[in-house]
Amino acid sequence: MTVHHPQTPQFFLTSPSACPYLPGQAERKVFTHLVGDRASGLLDLLSQGGFRRSQNIAYRPACERCRACVSVRILVDEFRPGRSMRRVIARNADLVGRMSEPSPSSEQYSLFRRYLDDRHTHGGMSEMSVLDYAMMVEDSQVDTRLIQYRERGPDSAFTTASDGDLVAVALSDVMGDGVSMVYSFFEPTESARSLGTYMILDHIERTRRMGLPYLYLGYWVNGSRKMDYKIRFQPQEHLMAKGWERYEG
Repeated sequence: MTVHHPQTPQFFLTSPSACPYLPGQAERKVFTHLVGDRASGLLDLLSQGGFRRSQNIAYRPACERCRACVSVRILVDEFRPGRSMRRVIARNADLVGRMSEPSPSSEQYSLFRRYLDDRHTHGGMSEMSVLDYAMMVEDSQVDTRLIQYRERGPDSAFTTASDGDLVAVALSDVMGDGVSMVYSFFEPTESARSLGTYMILDHIERTRRMGLPYLYLGYWVNGSRKMDYKIRFQPQEHLMAKGWERYEG
């Protein structure tokens, strides 16, 4: 029997649950599946409307009483790092970032666990097993890349053989108009490096070199300290009721 997938994606709505960003609020999400040959094109289209990817699901907030979640993308060609961001780049000059196909490893998972145990003890991902992690990395039908950041060795310009310890990892999607940072994590004991900031700066430069105009950062929530860092990377655009609008706060 031949199974025909519908040409128009089907959308579903989750039940209300506690908002992880604003106390006292409830969140709901609308989502659809990203499957088959059309997955990449569908993700490109949905990203324009503020959707994000998690494995083979594209979702966006659909809360009944709140519109605090705002989709953010950086205008990479116009972005210029300020003094503090240039210091972050300099502090991490001893790192090398390797981009590859999304392939999980026990080394990555160990770093992932240290990050969760330090930063997100009670978060929704805190109970993820090594198999859950592998699914997060591998379960994608779009153009997904894994960037691993390691201490630079004496021969890192020529070979990976002398690369040092793994200190940060980013899982990112390459789309038609930009790069979307899906998830990233880093060594919690290396707080002086500001690795979260550094990975965004590195992705801005990678996106620019690819000739793509936007780096998608997901959602910014005004009033949530967890999301404050995203507003620092300007100029950027926010998805508002009439479409994407330039933001320079």
